[in-house]
Amino acid sequence: MRRIAYQQVAPEGLKALAATRPYIEAANIESRLRCLVELRTSQINGCAYCVDMHSREARQAGETQQRLDCLAVWRETSFYDERERAALAWAESVTLVSQTSIPDVVYEAVRPHFSEKDLVDLTLIISVMNAWNRMAISFRHGPMLRRETDTSKAT
Repeated sequence: MRRIAYQQVAPEGLKALAATRPYIEAANIESRLRCLVELRTSQINGCAYCVDMHSREARQAGETQQRLDCLAVWRETSFYDERERAALAWAESVTLVSQTSIPDVVYEAVRPHFSEKDLVDLTLIISVMNAWNRMAISFRHGPMLRRETDTSKAT
């Protein structure tokens, strides 16, 4: 059950947080990778609203269902390239910063794949996603059930 309709209570604050989106979308981080990072961050945080939203966005960006299904266990598959693996490890470490303190090994693994600016932008994507997760989780803002309609016709 929702606790507070935070979008209505503090629209100026949410507008300020949302104002980061155009910058994030214009960053040199490809949209499929951005979606994977946002989705993985939301999985770690347990944010059902954002997992639902970013899995849909990832599919719209051309991501395969199999890769989305295996994202939580990305280390156990060969479905992700080295750049994606480095970004996912970075996303996990940044999201769990109080536990990881961002070890040098994770930083050294991500650096060959991202310029300094791109790494700052990737970290911003992760940080903003963490902020959105914390708002949705704190106030119990969950996804709505969507009824998928079958548009195919039996022949």
